[in-house]
Amino acid sequence: MTGCDCEIEVKNKQESKVLIILLSINALMFFTEIILGILSESTALIADSLDMLADASVYGIGLYAVGRPVIVKIRAAHLSGIFQMILGASVAVDVLRRLIWGSEPESILMIAVGLAALIANVICLILISKHKQGEVHMRASWIFSRNDVIANFGIIIGGGLVYWLGSRYPDLIIGMIISIIVIHGGLQIIQDSNNERNRTPCTTVRKESMKPGTGSKKPWKRKSEAA
Repeated sequence: MTGCDCEIEVKNKQESKVLIILLSINALMFFTEIILGILSESTALIADSLDMLADASVYGIGLYAVGRPVIVKIRAAHLSGIFQMILGASVAVDVLRRLIWGSEPESILMIAVGLAALIANVICLILISKHKQGEVHMRASWIFSRNDVIANFGIIIGGGLVYWLGSRYPDLIIGMIISIIVIHGGLQIIQDSNNERNRTPCTTVRKESMKPGTGSKKPWKRKSEAA
């Protein structure tokens, strides 16, 4: 095994270890927030729990892509972005449903869970920050972790406003903001994966697309080539 191969193997192990930790934290926080969000009737907590689910899925997809060809990593990041956008839209629908049918969010529970989620996501952000300039699947993970921290601050502020004003509307507004953040994050990583595909040499894409196990029987051609 050459020195270069050893470095790649070490990098892959480091990426896998980080993604497994992030996946575990986000999966745990998803179940915690979705249960407490339903009990507290908080749109913001439910929105953040779905964001946690989306992130756990992103980390799972990223974990699958570790050590695989560039084309697989690009596709993994692209799929992660699409999944984020779908869940972001689902959050928006839930906000509208609660706006119409009503809700009574528990402000103290919102603040407490928001603080716990913030701590969890700051840990995730610290772990993934070392890879924020890495390959596209790791950049996707960093973008989503960063957005989570922003969303958690929003939940804490929203809980404080619900308590201070005695109104459910701050919770609904924060829920919609989280939805927008999630959708925007999905768009960011889709754009990043498209840019990465355009930067990748055509010969590299063709060779890797033809390799066994990449999930493609035909080479990936750019639109300009197909024309």
